[in-house]
Amino acid sequence: MEKTFYEWLLYIIQNYGIWFLKGTGITLLIAITGTAIGFLIGICLGSVKTIPLPHNEVKRVLMKIINAIITCYVEIFRGTPMMVQAIVMYFGMQEFVGINFSPTIAGIVIVSINTGAYMVEVVRGGIESVDPGQMEAARSIGMSYGQAMISVILPQTIKNILPATGNEFIINIKDTSVLNVISVTELFFVTKSIKGAIFRTYETFLISAAIYFILTLTVTRILKYFEKRMDRPREFIHASSTMPILFVKKPGDKNNGK
Repeated sequence: MEKTFYEWLLYIIQNYGIWFLKGTGITLLIAITGTAIGFLIGICLGSVKTIPLPHNEVKRVLMKIINAIITCYVEIFRGTPMMVQAIVMYFGMQEFVGINFSPTIAGIVIVSINTGAYMVEVVRGGIESVDPGQMEAARSIGMSYGQAMISVILPQTIKNILPATGNEFIINIKDTSVLNVISVTELFFVTKSIKGAIFRTYETFLISAAIYFILTLTVTRILKYFEKRMDRPREFIHASSTMPILFVKKPGDKNNGK
């Protein structure tokens, strides 16, 4: 007797649930690690892009070359699909460099580099959104440019770009699916394997879609929680400027009672 739709769902979960769990674990591993490394790449390169050009001609030319290299990196990885990047980098490293990464390690590297390209511009915009007076004030009290950037500018920048970083993490959870082209056993790859074993496309991918939805929804709620925790009151009430000053006279004062 042919199984009903719900019986197929139950059958797949009971017999292949562990497969889905393993695929979900690899998806989260790549998304979390890739986003974290990409965030660090973005912080480093984005900070470099905002450094004012020095007056020394040699240093000035050197900074322009570095900025040009960073710009090329950003444009290349933002202008090509991650699927193509995965194929070119994974098989290119084997063909021309002789390095054989495991598919999972290769996936982490690819997601990290791709995320870094997007985060460079996010961080640059976040730094430029901080009031320039913050840097001037920090320099005026004796901080070097690097000290002011680390202690004053970057903490505010990280707070400002937290929503964009969270969005990038959510995108990476979904975009890890393209890594199946290099045989990374993430959730989409596992889903295709289960579908090929039981020939039930709709039910199998429906379960996969539900898992992706739960992952992204959970991450969204967690990120919103942290955003609220990092929010600070924007208005401060100064007692000295809003409350009258009361002078209490001692009983022995000559003008007491006037």
